Amino acid sequence: MTTRRVVTRASGAAVIMACAALGPAGCATAPPLDNPVTVRRTEVENPVLVSPGQPTALSYREVFEKCVEVLDDYFDLNTPNPYEGRITTKPRVAPGYEQFWKAGNPDPRLRLLATFQSTRQTASVEIRAAERGGYLVYVVVDKELEDVPRPSRATIGNAVFQEAPTVDRQVEVVTPETAGNRGWIRTGRDYAFEQQILRRIRECR
Repeated sequence: MTTRRVVTRASGAAVIMACAALGPAGCATAPPLDNPVTVRRTEVENPVLVSPGQPTALSYREVFEKCVEVLDDYFDLNTPNPYEGRITTKPRVAPGYEQFWKAGNPDPRLRLLATFQSTRQTASVEIRAAERGGYLVYVVVDKELEDVPRPSRATIGNAVFQEAPTVDRQVEVVTPETAGNRGWIRTGRDYAFEQQILRRIRECR
């Protein structure tokens, strides 16, 4: 009986010492919540302040041309009018993962959706003089989902098999031109894409 009690006490002490040793190690492997390394990338304010200082004709032209340059990398632009202070784009079909080389869809979930469902994006930029100098650039990217109509030959209930000598298969290629003639449902704004554009515009000095 004495031997068993000694073994039991020794085993219990060993377990306590092992837990105490593992405790600090476990905390060391997981950084605290306020660790700066784990903080996400800071978002850019929208509108973003660009080219701080006294507004001039030269600084405005630089900001306007920078916005045109950035948007032109992703979209086909409508005719820019510097006197209006606004730049608009034509809708473009959002790339999915099958077009991995094509930029302009940074959100992984939206890019996955664009892989299986036709979506498109439209952007607009407004440039206004700030009260304390510089220019405020406001970026909006709208996203839309294709409104797919019901197939004209669809039937209700069970499938209907018809005898036909041949099967007429019509393949439709989706292009920006054909996509413009379809119905689209606005589903909100693409904030991830807006942030991508804002970061590039912010580099203007």
